[in-house]
Amino acid sequence: MVCMDESPKQLIEEGRPSIAMKKGLEKRVDYEYIRHGVANIFMANEPLSGKRYVDVTETKTKTKRDWTIFIKTIADKYSKAKRITLVMDNFKIHSPTALYETFKPEEAKRIWDRFEFVFTPKHGSWLNMAEIELHVLNGQCLSRHISTFKEVVSEVNCWQNARNNKNAGINWQFTTKEARIKLRRLYPSLQD
Repeated sequence: MVCMDESPKQLIEEGRPSIAMKKGLEKRVDYEYIRHGVANIFMANEPLSGKRYVDVTETKTKTKRDWTIFIKTIADKYSKAKRITLVMDNFKIHSPTALYETFKPEEAKRIWDRFEFVFTPKHGSWLNMAEIELHVLNGQCLSRHISTFKEVVSEVNCWQNARNNKNAGINWQFTTKEARIKLRRLYPSLQD
């Protein structure tokens, strides 16, 4: 089982230099900034093994091509698996047509057939553990102004290696019983 999600990261440079504060306090950052575009961060993680794979693209918007290339990377990475269960949100570009628009028909079918797609509910994307990993990545690594694509890639690669070396897993405690309570409309009870 692999979970997948994507998130944009604005490339921002400080408009004015930060002001150093007294020892022990964070530096004061001015709200003025210079925008240098957007990078997309694709996250795939295996919640059971504590491994993740992150790819950063320079495309300014989420495109079908970026997604299909990432999906192909996942399919190739797990080449020995008979079938890959892929949990992801039901975004409009996550479709077989995207594969056929990017690859030759034989390759598109080969990639599509490698997966069993499990889509999270429309208002339940937080059920995707890759979204949790993206939140951790943003909090531990990308929660500041970063102005260049190259620096984002470098930071993400260092974070990925450190997190994979720790075998940092996700302590998922949301049970089916809790889901039936919190998501009652999605999990109707069966009555005799």
